[in-house]
Amino acid sequence: MTLKAARHCNAALNPLHSLIYFAPEAEREYTAIGLEPGGMGYFASRSAAMGAVGAGTVAATFYNFNPALIARFIPRAWEAAQPSAVLDARLRAVEGALRRVLGEDAADDPEVAEAAALAATATEACAAPGRPMYAAHADLDAPKAPQLALWHAAALLREHRGDGHITALAGAGLDGLEALITHTATGAAFTPDFARATRGWSQEEWDAGCERLRERGLLDADGALTPAGTELRREIEDTTDRLAVDPYRHLGEAGTARLTEIAARLTRKAAENGAFPAGLSAAPK
Repeated sequence: MTLKAARHCNAALNPLHSLIYFAPEAEREYTAIGLEPGGMGYFASRSAAMGAVGAGTVAATFYNFNPALIARFIPRAWEAAQPSAVLDARLRAVEGALRRVLGEDAADDPEVAEAAALAATATEACAAPGRPMYAAHADLDAPKAPQLALWHAAALLREHRGDGHITALAGAGLDGLEALITHTATGAAFTPDFARATRGWSQEEWDAGCERLRERGLLDADGALTPAGTELRREIEDTTDRLAVDPYRHLGEAGTARLTEIAARLTRKAAENGAFPAGLSAAPK
């Protein structure tokens, strides 16, 4: 199993999980149980698997969000709705969103069931130690409906890889803001303006982070990555890939290739049906 094949499978599968963060069904479900419109639903729904944790825990596990932004919603969200109610609302939102973007018959699509089984097999090799977000989601019961089972398995693989990515970032000596700045400097889909707006950082905080990176020789005067910065980001991504490969190695080359094939088809269909905001490149080429 090559790291490239595992990374490609993740790129095809992950959007099937992350579409919930853009789905109007989510806002409706979260506000129906008492959460405020806006960011509260995101932070509460993604952290609810850990229980009624505080803002510090969410900031540590989400990493690149401004802790001050998180503290606006957590732990206040738990006064409006218990974590179990938030998780139930999220699953209802997932069901509605998948029905909308994959079709009313998604539950009866044999390839959806096949992908769910393949992804679940991959999760059997996910390791919990040192991966708090994965471990919390792994403690949840897997849904029975094929499309929901696929979403759940994709969530486990996403959080497993994400926890490993945070390990790589911390090992490289990048705090959450510095990680975000260097990520945008790679030419990723996130622009600095979008990153600041969605992660809660002010221009002043962003500029201070850039200055710290310049002092380390990772950014140049124009905000572009230096050769050292480029090499550091490459090492981070390589480390992330190595820490994330075991589930796909467990699934095997044929299984990983088949999961990639089905997930890519489903992700393209979801994208065509408006699952992601305009300009966000989610569907694999």
